[in-house]
Amino acid sequence: MIKGYKTLILDMYGVIIEESKGNFIPYTYSHFSESEHERLARLFKQEQLFTKAGNGEIGHCEFLQTLGYDDCESTMKDYIENHLTLDKGFIRFAESVKNKYELVLLSNDIAEWSEYITAYYGIEKYFSHKIISANVKCRKPSLEIFDKTLEIIKRSPAECIFVDNSTKNLHSAEEVGMSTVLFNRDNEHFDGAEVYSFDELYRLIG
Repeated sequence: MIKGYKTLILDMYGVIIEESKGNFIPYTYSHFSESEHERLARLFKQEQLFTKAGNGEIGHCEFLQTLGYDDCESTMKDYIENHLTLDKGFIRFAESVKNKYELVLLSNDIAEWSEYITAYYGIEKYFSHKIISANVKCRKPSLEIFDKTLEIIKRSPAECIFVDNSTKNLHSAEEVGMSTVLFNRDNEHFDGAEVYSFDELYRLIG
């Protein structure tokens, strides 16, 4: 069991949301005809449109309209409500640890999407801070976003446990001095603490 920490920093996709990579790119391909797929591939791969939106370089409506969606709000809502899945153990876990740990969200995401997810599932109340890549203009696994997180939450690395499904992100967190736990949805190899569910995470840190 891990003890003596004050702050638990959680990733969104692959931890709180079951889909570790998100489903938006396949979701988009399914919404447009095959004749549009080459154009979409260029926007996603060559022009890095999703990354630009996640870095706050463009807003979510500009992002969706560039892809070809007519209504950015209804598209966002349909994707989040019907194509992402809140881990059924998260709320029980958050209720169990909220008086023991400060919970912080650290996510690579489009700002409006993250706001909608936390509001839609009623989970924003559990977080003292939400550090979103689009808002801070940098993303995991950069060391910069971990340094900014520590500055925002006013904690030392030694006070924090970081939980993510990506070993690259965990290694960066370790580099700044945080303890880490792999939420292993993708059967990755990790030479450190790992869990496969929120029940296991609770047993580890609770």
